[in-house]
Amino acid sequence: MKVRNIVANSSIFVLSACNASGINGTGGANTGFIDDLPEAVIAMAAPYQDLEAVRLLPEDGCYWYQHVGPVETTMLPLITVRGNKICTRPRSEPIATS
Repeated sequence: MKVRNIVANSSIFVLSACNASGINGTGGANTGFIDDLPEAVIAMAAPYQDLEAVRLLPEDGCYWYQHVGPVETTMLPLITVRGNKICTRPRSEPIATS
């Protein structure tokens, strides 16, 4: 019984290590991150963001960067020092109702 538990726990550890390599973008050559970020975007971005791992999402037209925290890795919007999102297209105006 103890041997079976050790084998099961070991396999879970090994499989989770394999999965973790894909989360942080080191799993392959095609990570989807922008290789050459435009100079204008670099100039606008707040200094505490990781500009080495940035994507442009087609859903909203905004730049998102990979934040590696102590618990999880997640994508966050790339923002300016003032807190505005950095996007390639303007936000759509809300529809006025009368």
